[in-house]
Amino acid sequence: MLFTLVAAQQIPLFQSTSLRLISLKEGHEQWMNEQEITKLYQTKTKFIDVTDHDLDSLQFQMVSDKFPTQAQHKDQVKSLFPSIDVKAMEEFLTTFSGFHTRYYKSTSGKESSEWLLHQVEDLEARSDIRFSVKKFKHPWAQSSVIARIEPLELKTNETVILSAHQDSVNQFNPWFGRSPGADDNGSGSTTIFEALRVLLKSDWVPNKIVEFHWYSAEEAGLLGSQKVVQQYVKEKREVYAVYHNDMTGYLSEDIKPTFGLVTDYVNKGLSKALEMIVDTYLSIGWAYTKCGYACSDHASWTKVGIPSTFSFEGPFEKSSPFIHTTQDTVAHINFEHMAEFVKAVIAFAVELSA
Repeated sequence: MLFTLVAAQQIPLFQSTSLRLISLKEGHEQWMNEQEITKLYQTKTKFIDVTDHDLDSLQFQMVSDKFPTQAQHKDQVKSLFPSIDVKAMEEFLTTFSGFHTRYYKSTSGKESSEWLLHQVEDLEARSDIRFSVKKFKHPWAQSSVIARIEPLELKTNETVILSAHQDSVNQFNPWFGRSPGADDNGSGSTTIFEALRVLLKSDWVPNKIVEFHWYSAEEAGLLGSQKVVQQYVKEKREVYAVYHNDMTGYLSEDIKPTFGLVTDYVNKGLSKALEMIVDTYLSIGWAYTKCGYACSDHASWTKVGIPSTFSFEGPFEKSSPFIHTTQDTVAHINFEHMAEFVKAVIAFAVELSA
C-alpha cells in the first residue's frame, strides 16, 4: 500500500514520446528520446536541450565591460558576515532535500518549487527598498523563482543577478527515483537564499536592481534558464552581471577548503572581479577549474553575450561523487564551507550593485 501511494504521488504530469534536440558540444546537435537522454545522466554527459531554439539569433548589447578591480565597500560587506546563520542553512537544505525528487516534471518537483517560493516570499521586507517575488512559469510542472530588490528611487535599470538551479535528478530513474540533490543543487539554492536573507535584514540599499534566480530544469539541459534569458533579452533588460552558484557544499577530505573559480564559458573580466572578491572577503583560497560545455545555467547567459561568472565547491575533479544519486544528502554537506560561498554572494551583490 505504501509503495502504491509513493508511486501515485510521482506519476508524471505529462508523458512525451517526442524526440528532443540535444546539443552535446558546440555545433553538434542530435535528436534523442527520453531513454537516450537518461543514458546521458548515467554517463555524466553534460548537454543542452535546444529543442525550442529559445536563444537562437538573440543578440545582447553589453551594458558595460567594466567591472570592479578593487573592493570599495569592505566595512559594509564584512559587517554582514556575522549574520550568516549556518544552522538556518542546514534547516533550509534539510527540508529542501527532503522532497522525494525535485525533478522538473514530477509532482514533488512542483511541490518543492512552491515551497521555495513561499520561503522567499516569507522573508521580511524593508520600507527603504522595494522587494518582490514572482513565479516564472514554464510549460512543465516546476516554475523558476525570481526575487527582486531595487532602491525606492531607481536611477538605473542595470541589473545584477545571483542565481542557482533548484531541480535535481536521479540518473537511473529521473521520474520516480529518490533524488535529494543536497549538493546538486540544493547547496547553491541554499547559498543564494541565505545571502538574500542576510541582505534583507541589513541596511544595505543597492544603486542597481539586484535579482535572485532559482532556475527550474537545469538538469534537463538548462531549460529553465534558457526561457528566462530569452524573455530578458526580448524585453531588453539591462543585465550588467550574473553570478551563478551550482554545488557549493561538498568538501573532499583529501584537499584543503578551496573556492573553485570556473574559467570556461564565463566572462573573463567579471570572473576577475569575483577573484578579487574571494581574495578580499573569504577565509579560504581559490583555484581555477574548468567545468566543460553545458555545465550549468551561466552558459545560457554567456551564449547571448551577457557577462556571467560561475563558482564551484572546489576543483571540478574533487567535486561530490554522490550527485544524481540517492546518496546526495545533507550528510555529505559541509555547511561551514558553504558559508564561504554565501560571503562571496553577499560581497558580489554589494560591490557590483554600487
